[in-house]
Amino acid sequence: QVQLVESGGGLVQAGGSLRLSCAASGRTFSDYAMGWFRQAPGEERDFVAGIKRKGDSTYYADSVKGRFTISRDNTKNTVYLQMNSLKPEDTAVYYCSARRSAFVVVSTTLWDSWGQGTQVTVSS
Repeated sequence: QVQLVESGGGLVQAGGSLRLSCAASGRTFSDYAMGWFRQAPGEERDFVAGIKRKGDSTYYADSVKGRFTISRDNTKNTVYLQMNSLKPEDTAVYYCSARRSAFVVVSTTLWDSWGQGTQVTVSS
C-alpha cells in the first residue's frame, strides 16, 4: 500500500483560501488515482474531489465545484487541493486517499489507502 501524509490545514476566515498537500510514499504514485474526502463531526466521510493517474481528468462534489481544485505532481508524488472562497460548512477533517486503479469513485470503501487527516476550520 501507499503511505499518505496530509498537510496544510488550519483556521481561516470565510472567503479565504487554503491549500492542502498530500505526500505519498511506498509505491509507484502514478499507478494510483487520488482523492480528497472530508468528515465533519457526527457526519459520514464524503467525497470532495478526485483525479486520475495522469491528472488528465478531475471530479468534484457539487458542493465544491468552482471553488476547489485538485491537482497532482507525479514527479513529487504529491496531490494538492486548492480551496478558495471557503465557507463555514467546509469545516471538517480532510483526508487524502489513494486507489490503485485508473478510475475515481466516490465510495469510501473502494479506496485502498488513507492519510491521517488534517483539520480545516472556517470561521464566519
